[in-house]
Amino acid sequence: MTMFHFFNCAILTFGPHAVYYSATPLSEYDTLGTSVKAALVYLGTALVKLVCLATFLQVSENDGFDPYQELLKALIGFIDVAGLYFALTQLTHRNISQNHKFQAVGLGWAFADSVLHRLAPLWVGARGLEFTWDYILQGLEANANLVLSISLAALGSLIWLRKNKPKTLIPIIYACAGIVATMPSITSSSFFPEAALLSPMKFRLPSSFVV
Repeated sequence: MTMFHFFNCAILTFGPHAVYYSATPLSEYDTLGTSVKAALVYLGTALVKLVCLATFLQVSENDGFDPYQELLKALIGFIDVAGLYFALTQLTHRNISQNHKFQAVGLGWAFADSVLHRLAPLWVGARGLEFTWDYILQGLEANANLVLSISLAALGSLIWLRKNKPKTLIPIIYACAGIVATMPSITSSSFFPEAALLSPMKFRLPSSFVV
């Protein structure tokens, strides 16, 4: 029964990535290499973020709002944007269209995030004797993160790859990119305690390092 629960949660967490790849033209154009490269860039970006969090953020003895620390969290969140920029513009891709490129990069980015942040908690916790909804919610969160990653990659594609952008849309594109990049810091702040409790970072970092 415990293994059945584990497999159900694992399919819910990682299955949509495979479905998205198979159900879209990504599989027809063999963009798997691009997704793998994007996943490796994500792992490097996550390592840089972890080092920055451990170096620059201080352990707070209270739960009060510290504007300086929250600003640092938001700035560190932009490391993801830098990583996506590198994945979209600097990696060597096959001759695929811009639409397929950003989807492949976003898919690889989201899959690496799910493997790095959710596989170990699933393996350790979902096989427990006591049933819990936490890992089902974690799978649903992985699905939402897939949409978020592809959306962020689409914004990056509009900013860095599309040359003829309508001038009226440029401020909106940059504002959306900033909101998406700083959203983890916003939802983990003391203004949103309920969202902080649901953050998957609770599984892998001390609470003072949540972004």
